[in-house]
Amino acid sequence: MPAPAPAPTSDPAIVPPPQPVSVAGAKRVYLPADFARFAPRTAYDMLAQVPGFTIRSADQERGLGQASENVLINGERIANKSGGAIDELQKVPAANVERIEIVDAASLGIAGLVGQVANVIVKSTGGRGQFEWNPNFRAHFAHPYWFQGSISYSGKAASWLDYTLSVQDSGGRGGFGGPVFITDPSGALIETRTETYHSEADLVTAKAKFGIKGPGSAKGNLTLALTPYFNPGFDGDIRVRADGNDRSRSTVTKLNGLYYDISGDYDFRLGPGRLKLIGLRHLDHEPVVTTQITDYDSGVPSDGIRFGRNSLIGETVGRAEYSWKTGKSAWQISFERAFNSLDQRGSLFQLSPAGSFDKVPFPGGSGKVEEVRYEGTATFSRPLGPKLDVQLVLGAEQSTLDRVDGNLPPRKFFRPKGSISLGWRPSAGWDASLKLRRRVGQISFYDFLSQPNLQQDRQNAGNPDLVPPQSWELEGEVGRELGKWGKTRLRGYAHRIDDIVDIIPIGPNDEGVGNLPRATRYGVESTSTFQFDPIGWRGAKLDATLGFESTRVRDPLTGLDRAISGTRDRWASFSFRQDVPHSQFAYGADAQYEHYSRTFYPTEVSRSWEGPWFVSGFIERKNLAGMTVRLGVTNIFNARHFYDRYVYDGRRNVSPLLFRENHDQLIGPIFSMSVRGNF
Repeated sequence: MPAPAPAPTSDPAIVPPPQPVSVAGAKRVYLPADFARFAPRTAYDMLAQVPGFTIRSADQERGLGQASENVLINGERIANKSGGAIDELQKVPAANVERIEIVDAASLGIAGLVGQVANVIVKSTGGRGQFEWNPNFRAHFAHPYWFQGSISYSGKAASWLDYTLSVQDSGGRGGFGGPVFITDPSGALIETRTETYHSEADLVTAKAKFGIKGPGSAKGNLTLALTPYFNPGFDGDIRVRADGNDRSRSTVTKLNGLYYDISGDYDFRLGPGRLKLIGLRHLDHEPVVTTQITDYDSGVPSDGIRFGRNSLIGETVGRAEYSWKTGKSAWQISFERAFNSLDQRGSLFQLSPAGSFDKVPFPGGSGKVEEVRYEGTATFSRPLGPKLDVQLVLGAEQSTLDRVDGNLPPRKFFRPKGSISLGWRPSAGWDASLKLRRRVGQISFYDFLSQPNLQQDRQNAGNPDLVPPQSWELEGEVGRELGKWGKTRLRGYAHRIDDIVDIIPIGPNDEGVGNLPRATRYGVESTSTFQFDPIGWRGAKLDATLGFESTRVRDPLTGLDRAISGTRDRWASFSFRQDVPHSQFAYGADAQYEHYSRTFYPTEVSRSWEGPWFVSGFIERKNLAGMTVRLGVTNIFNARHFYDRYVYDGRRNVSPLLFRENHDQLIGPIFSMSVRGNF
């Protein structure tokens, strides 16, 4: 049975909302008592309730590179690719948290961070465990998700050895269904489809993390993780045509894969500073088979195609960081070597009149892509005064990109990179930051090889000439403490991107992922927390996020400016919660809106979205036999799945419209339950 929650000495729901201990200095400090009203179970539960703070996960880029996750644990970046600091905090009991510090990135000696950063100070205690069970059920189409949840246990094996053991089932369910209308250029109905789609994803991760102390001030970590995963999918429809040639089609996907992660670091004193050695190894076996069959009501033989892809994705990274201080200045030099690889064996089959799938030639479907990358950076951080900090990062990377079994020679690149950041605290309750950086982006090795999309009848040719994008990025933030009313932040950014990754023509007739010369991206996002205690509505608060983005790139076919394909250009999120005074209950509601730009292919233009608004609600009992129990429902107001597609009879700049495809389909409500406890 879970350990009973301690009886509060006062009603936590009427305790004032979280307030920092100090807002005048370089950091704002929150103590565990500030979060008592939320009855947190984990360190992550506390962090999620910090007013006006937005948690940003690490970018999944090549190697480890500069930090991007804006969360630290005990002042240190968690440099791995198995969840980072956010994943670790979800396994740290709330009782182990001493405080949460919100600091400006420029005041830290950690390259890559921008804006506000959370530093969660945790302590090691005796053995503690926690569990979470989060089943959810959809009213339509998808199978129930019974086993989402986790269990973890943290303890000490010796005075110098901490450990955390955990098992987690993460993933999700998806599903929608309803009519699809196909019309000709004049708007006349060609075909009506009744479609059903559902997919199920389960990722079961067993993880062991060990923390080592000593000898002396040395410390280290070792993380071992193994994840089998399963992701079947089904898309079926019945097609009624105006010409009477009715048919039905089914597309079935099977994916049963396995990956492992091994990562570790060791930090020790060396000379006037400290040396930190970091290493990781990731290997993913991803075998996927997609089978599509079309049956005709007329009785003619069925058509069918099967695409198989058996892939091994690997990454090995070694990194060294040396840090030291001279007076008020902090210095760091780092060196990293990363090896990334993809080995794909693709196959293509066609259904014969006899009912068997026969192999057909599939050029470009198999291959091996490798990249070896070296990176070096130097970081300098220093306060320029009691209210101003600066950080300067200079570096470069050299990489060799090779299609091992192709006819092209390896390509070598040298790219400078770095950043300059300023953090300013002009007066009590105000903070601001500004950062300019040169960044080298990420590419998918899958785009070097052919990846047919059976559902949309697109071939997606491989592109051996693909290169990573590079960008100049200017970002700024301004934050304002509103006292007992909460906090608000405004972030703006402007990016100029060279070699932007988009969908381009390849050869005379093909298409695939490639590079366009240049693009721009501008955006603004506001994040606020408003507390209603000052007006007498005890325990109530509202988190609000509003944002928009404008992008521009020159279309490779028309030569006209358009948006970057499939970018999120407008979004809004509102989250309300009240912890009811003099009770163990809380309730709340969320509303989310997202809008995406169109996706441009050489032969079609499409846009997919769900909405317009996703609205959800919940009720929570914070102490039911020592557990926190929540019941929720999502999509209360019937947000739907939309897909609008224009297909041309060839390249869209010179060919007429062939047909339009329009989806307006049911998603339905999603019911969820959460049971959380400690032991």
